[in-house]
Amino acid sequence: MDRIRKIIHVDMDAFYASVEQRDYPQYQGKQIAVGSSPTQRGVVCAASYEARVFGIHSAMPSKLAIQRCPHLIFVKPRFEVYRAVSEQIRAIFERYTDLIEPVALDEAYLDVTESKSSLPYASAIAREIRASIQQETGLTASAGVSFNKFLAKMATGMNKPNGLTVILPDQAEALIEQLAIEKFHGIGKVSATRMRELGICTGADLKQRSETELVQQFGKMGHHYFKIARGQDDRIVEANRVRKSLGAETSFAQDLTDRAVMLHELATIAQDVCHRLEQHQAKGRTLTLKVKFGNYQQITRSRTLLNPICELGIVTSLAQELFEAVDLEGRSVRLLGISLSNLGTSHLGSETRAALVQLALF
Repeated sequence: MDRIRKIIHVDMDAFYASVEQRDYPQYQGKQIAVGSSPTQRGVVCAASYEARVFGIHSAMPSKLAIQRCPHLIFVKPRFEVYRAVSEQIRAIFERYTDLIEPVALDEAYLDVTESKSSLPYASAIAREIRASIQQETGLTASAGVSFNKFLAKMATGMNKPNGLTVILPDQAEALIEQLAIEKFHGIGKVSATRMRELGICTGADLKQRSETELVQQFGKMGHHYFKIARGQDDRIVEANRVRKSLGAETSFAQDLTDRAVMLHELATIAQDVCHRLEQHQAKGRTLTLKVKFGNYQQITRSRTLLNPICELGIVTSLAQELFEAVDLEGRSVRLLGISLSNLGTSHLGSETRAALVQLALF
């Protein structure tokens, strides 16, 4: 019989915004957004919980954010500070395991099936890690503990901020079946809306659909949906995973038909991509544009450059140039995406790996 794995997912609470509120007391208790100001046609990188009450979230255009929250305070990102704090947090993780898979500066998976700690339960390890993070950095983290990555990630989101949730093997099936489809990690708003149109409103509804039917309706993602409806996830925690690309994409609640609007959306997506590049201290030589049409047909267009890029102006103009060459043929657009591959570091040093955390189970 296979041994049950012990996986911890750690996610810092409103990480960038919380660092700013920690370092600048005048921001404490205030609605702040880390990102470009509305006058710069930027996007929000992170929002404090006070701002989230107004519906502010990451990747939201700054102009829309200020409309929703007129008192919103915009703070310029300090990625060098966030990376330094991320390294502090990773050092805490390394006291318990070497199997740490960073997802971002503020998020990571840890496999503590065989932990360095004498603590017998993954939940106890997660609790101790969260306490150490708060004591040593002044920041809070939420954690999820389960027997695979999907369920650990789901658990984290159930008790944020500053919470800890454990999903045991004998609890998983019932929990998944009662869960609203919008709560599933990996199912976005557009896909969730499509599922509800098909009568799929809960995990139980999703579980009733065959894999063939899900693939017919959602393409290759149908295979993934079939598995997560059963709580299945065989992915390992990859401690030495090398990121091959960085990107962002947006699915639109209503298909776009105006090319000018599409170009504007690409500029917003480029902002998000460049923030991620800066977060990881990365540049890329190959830019890929992804376009999904209203009929679910999808195309990609790529260009490889001699020198790597990470500058917003270059990323935006190149993506828009590739898009201008696309013949829409009267089709509406459902999704746009930009990614950079053939990655290299934009700065020398070990900080490139400063992405973040991982932990363990019961």
